[in-house]
Amino acid sequence: MQMYATVGTNDLERAVAFYDALLPEAGMRTLFDHPKGGRFYRAKGGGLFGVLTPYDRQAACVGNGMMHGFGLESPGAVDAFHAKALSLGAVNEGAPGPRGPEAWGAYFGYFRDLDGNKFAAYHFAARD
Repeated sequence: MQMYATVGTNDLERAVAFYDALLPEAGMRTLFDHPKGGRFYRAKGGGLFGVLTPYDRQAACVGNGMMHGFGLESPGAVDAFHAKALSLGAVNEGAPGPRGPEAWGAYFGYFRDLDGNKFAAYHFAARD
């Protein structure tokens, strides 16, 4: 499965600097700059993420109940990604740790980016 997600911003320069510094922690690199403002990133093997100014030229706002997630290779990678986001000015929405029943092997950390968009960094233990 591939991920494709975008978030809107009202301060493109600040948002691009945030994601340029954060997304390499998830194995994502710049793919291209959007001609109408913004940047797209790609993960090795798929997955696209974009930070853009809204197409309709209205103010960007946070979607209530919306969240994007970055699947990472280990709980340690979740810890590092979450810590990096916070060091770049993100707001903690839930420290990394086990979530749900132990049998799930789920490990999640949550934060909001500089525009208030909510994200999860997560890892599921390998299971048969």
